[in-house]
Amino acid sequence: MTSPARVPRSLVWAGAVVFVVAVGLVLLMVVRPSSASSPGSGAPGAVPAESSADVGFARDMSVHHQQAVEMAFVVRDRTDDEDVRRLAYDIINTQANQRGMMLGWLESWDRPKSSDRPPMEWMGHPVTPSDGALMPGMATDAQLDRLRAAGGREAEVLFLELMTVHHRAGADMAQAAAGEAGTDEIRGLAAGMARAQESEISLMADMLKARGAQP
Repeated sequence: MTSPARVPRSLVWAGAVVFVVAVGLVLLMVVRPSSASSPGSGAPGAVPAESSADVGFARDMSVHHQQAVEMAFVVRDRTDDEDVRRLAYDIINTQANQRGMMLGWLESWDRPKSSDRPPMEWMGHPVTPSDGALMPGMATDAQLDRLRAAGGREAEVLFLELMTVHHRAGADMAQAAAGEAGTDEIRGLAAGMARAQESEISLMADMLKARGAQP
């Protein structure tokens, strides 16, 4: 009897992440507030304005997180090191879930999930994307190509370097949103995000030193 084909582990994990995000979005849609009761940055009962920190952060950090998840998937398949794979798995789960929450809030606020306006305009310093890096901290297309082509220790070090820069910029953005946002949802998520990314920056510095590289 022919045994059934095994499903690759990467597809199983990817499916699990998609399931978690999908469930989160469904729950958000079920409990999403009406426009008459949604918290906002202006008058009571108003949803966040299109130009608000809440909307801008939710949009920009969703894009920022998407690349972090992509890099984590890449390195997970480029190394057998359990510490790096564990970190990658944590980033995939955490940031994919947070991204689902932010997209759900944009949906509940009836705000588009993308915009023609420059990224980070809500912070007062809009940026111009360059070589695929849409915002500060994001890897360029060339850096992503290097990561995809690397393996073993080279892939580990490159991932840790790129993710450290990615996290630093993400933590800065989160700290700004925690102070400027008008909704409890964004303030709470952003504050927790900043703390978590600072902690992972410290962890990655130790991991780089253990591999003979400088943070």
